[in-house]
Amino acid sequence: MKFLIKTLGCKVNTYESNVMRDILLNEGYEEVLDNADIVIVNTCTVTNTSDSKSLKVIKQCIKNNEGCILIVCGCFSQISPEKLKDMDGVSIVLGNYNKSKIMDYIREYQKNKKQIIDIKDLDKAEFECMKLNNFNKTRAFVKIEDGCENFCSYCIIPYSRGKVRSKKREDVLEEVNTLVNNGHREIVLTGIHTGHYGADLENYNFANLLEEICKIDGLERLRISSIEITELDDDFMKVLKENPKIVDHMHIPLQSGCDKTLKDMNRKYDTQYFIDKINKIREIRPNMSVTTDVIVGFNNETEEDFKETVETIKKVEFTKLHVFPFSLRKGTKAETMGGFVKENIKKERVHILLDLSKELELKYMNKFINKEVSFIKEIEKDGYAIGHTDNFLLIKSKIKTNNDETIKTTIKEINYPYCMD
Repeated sequence: MKFLIKTLGCKVNTYESNVMRDILLNEGYEEVLDNADIVIVNTCTVTNTSDSKSLKVIKQCIKNNEGCILIVCGCFSQISPEKLKDMDGVSIVLGNYNKSKIMDYIREYQKNKKQIIDIKDLDKAEFECMKLNNFNKTRAFVKIEDGCENFCSYCIIPYSRGKVRSKKREDVLEEVNTLVNNGHREIVLTGIHTGHYGADLENYNFANLLEEICKIDGLERLRISSIEITELDDDFMKVLKENPKIVDHMHIPLQSGCDKTLKDMNRKYDTQYFIDKINKIREIRPNMSVTTDVIVGFNNETEEDFKETVETIKKVEFTKLHVFPFSLRKGTKAETMGGFVKENIKKERVHILLDLSKELELKYMNKFINKEVSFIKEIEKDGYAIGHTDNFLLIKSKIKTNNDETIKTTIKEINYPYCMD
């Protein structure tokens, strides 16, 4: 049988899709790009746009894979299974649990030919242990945690992912060891609230896990997909200082650079706290690239509030911004707050921050002209080796290699988005 997986959203979804892909390949199924017998759509619901995109992909898959067993899973189906129940062509509806049991659901559907809807209560769920032997990219993701209990006033994710739950230490170490032994030299730790790893474990935290992973022979780089500023405690700083395998790139969500807005968002810090923590990181790693997420147009955000955010971003000197217009999610606290910002104002603010992002990115890239860097080749295109440095500079190099390997080169010019030798 032939299968196709469509993945929307975050790195956690990407990881979970790869787990399902491995399961189907191990069953002898063939992965194809169209005309599949089994189609899995792993959905996202972080914004209204994500919902619309998820529905659009589902409908396209029904149209383009006639008669297929269509499985919808992920955050959209976890939150809105009722929108899928009566959709013609949807065979199986799962949420964010039991993706690792995908074959059980397929076999049940093949046997009974009846729609299956199975949405678990994630506040009562244990961590669903998934493991990968290989990843279909140069760097391999390892999911170490699921769930979030921060309940930021704009965010639907605690409802779609449930409580914080951590993968057992021994399971993480076994998976990383396997991936490294199979040729992956860079590991990316990912989760819904990655830095909160260990909150449900006894006497073991995120810093302890980082320290143990860094001791694994053959691992060149350890990357953290995203971490909250409040999780950068003294234990973490010590590990960062002592372990060069942890890369010079961190993604730390800011969301707003205005204290009033941060309070309205129910974030757990103010701008000075954020700036002080970034300064501590740069005392340890002066060249640390810090990327971030920013939401514009949150409830009651005035022009002055937005200008304050711009000034904070400039003070921090982020390397790159991921900018999102605020998207109201039903059931969140923001729904009852009022003070909604007009869509045209949101768009203007998004464009201002995207322009600032490129300016900051170019400034950071230019710091490395005439500097030697090393990068792991990810692809070869038009005679160039292309890949990322540990601080996530995108390199395009004329150096010829036969394998996906670590290459040393000197940056001579910037041809955005590439650094060139």
